[in-house]
Amino acid sequence: MQIRTWAEAVLVAGTLDILSAFVFSGMKGTGPLTVLVGVATGPFGDAMANSGWTGAAVGLGVHFGIMAVQVAIFMLLAAWQPGILQTRLVTGVLYGLAVYVVMYWVVLPIRWPDAFPAGALRHVPTALFSHICCVGLPIVLIVAHGAAARGAGWIANGAATQG
Repeated sequence: MQIRTWAEAVLVAGTLDILSAFVFSGMKGTGPLTVLVGVATGPFGDAMANSGWTGAAVGLGVHFGIMAVQVAIFMLLAAWQPGILQTRLVTGVLYGLAVYVVMYWVVLPIRWPDAFPAGALRHVPTALFSHICCVGLPIVLIVAHGAAARGAGWIANGAATQG
């Protein structure tokens, strides 16, 4: 795996995604600190709910950790089926949609079964926008750019030619 491509995709998509969460939450009167603490409560439970800046830092770490996994999964998929990089926009939309489905219809319902997926319906427009435009498309475009710059075998040879 090309570490530079992976890191760029994580940083760009992760930043765009969390900024979109801040904007859409802010439109409802919720600040960034509350958003990040909410992210931290996912894996660490309700004890994080009143953790302030510490919880926000943990939430930011959790957010970028999740994004790191999402990018790695796409890079493995692209290594397995490199043809998907030929249709970048379609692939980006589909990957963003897939990430949305997994997050809102699998992951979140496991953590908050009373709120999801029924509660997710009111978030469909903003969640789809964020997952397609801020996650799927940037990941695919950055990975495709990395693949084009490094040529055939770019992922398999990444450990030896990291750059």
